Amino acid sequence: MITILNDNFSQLNEFLHEKSFSKIFILVDENTHEYCLPILLGNMETDLGFEILEIEAGEEMKNIQTANQLWEILTEMQADRKALVINLGGGVITDMGGFVASTYKRGIQFINIPTTLLSMCDASIGGKTGIDLMHYKNMVGTFAFPEQIFIFPKFLETLPFKELRSGFAEMLKHGLIADKAHWEQLIQIHKLEVETVIPHIQTSMDIKQDVVEKDFHEKNIRKTLNFGHTIGHAVESLCLQQKNPILHGEAVAMGMICESYLAYLENLISKEDSQAIIENIQRYYPYLDISDFKDNDITALLMNDKKNTDSKINFSLLSEIGACNYDYQCSQKNILKSLDFYRKLNDA
Repeated sequence: MITILNDNFSQLNEFLHEKSFSKIFILVDENTHEYCLPILLGNMETDLGFEILEIEAGEEMKNIQTANQLWEILTEMQADRKALVINLGGGVITDMGGFVASTYKRGIQFINIPTTLLSMCDASIGGKTGIDLMHYKNMVGTFAFPEQIFIFPKFLETLPFKELRSGFAEMLKHGLIADKAHWEQLIQIHKLEVETVIPHIQTSMDIKQDVVEKDFHEKNIRKTLNFGHTIGHAVESLCLQQKNPILHGEAVAMGMICESYLAYLENLISKEDSQAIIENIQRYYPYLDISDFKDNDITALLMNDKKNTDSKINFSLLSEIGACNYDYQCSQKNILKSLDFYRKLNDA
């Protein structure tokens, strides 16, 4: 399902030749239109007609209004059930494009060609599609596998540093929840750049793929992939609400710090492990100022997290470096302590 593309994209072209698609629709944002689409079109060999669908860049566009516009365009262009949607972009594009394709005419085929580190290692893998509802992250979506995922690591060369760092958070998470050796290799990287990250992408993708294959519909072990996301998503949502969006990986890094400290408070990991995790994450990620967010603002969003059951907040928390619990319910006192701990990091 996941293919690393060579420089002439021959694997993609073989895929397009083997399938009997009626038409191709390529979904991009303004950034991937400029930096990545020319590379794709310069290497794509097909006799099929294709159309370019462009949306504005940013998490703010991942909503029902954008989805509706894309459904309308597909309808106006007479896309049928044999059409193919190519999602060329980061997490917003693969989430949005997968959702639109999996719901249009009850589902048409799509492939993902991720262009960011975050989408290569995480967002494009696993068959989760979705859009945000109001300021709630990924509240509406489907489980729908792409026909194929094609990875072209050289697309990373088009990224600003902040986007590369954002994706690195998900790689760190994969090591923390499932592979201690991967974590230890990643924290040996002293300077985050494309050349130092590329050798570790395959391992990170394999971790995500392995978890998904064991639990596609997130009934059990797949929930561990949400480590750092319970608190991280709440903060990301509040930033969206204030129209001051942050990158997903920045929120996840902050969430992993809080939830690592929370695991220590709940006696799941040692103080030494908690400190080591937090200090290493801090090496790569700047402090996020959450002083304007009241505890009640954050806990209100935590109460609406998708993983919750019976009005109880379910966390995914580490049991050691390389292993993770899921459906873990913490005391409200310790949740607030973890937030207070993070706020005080700025004073250290």
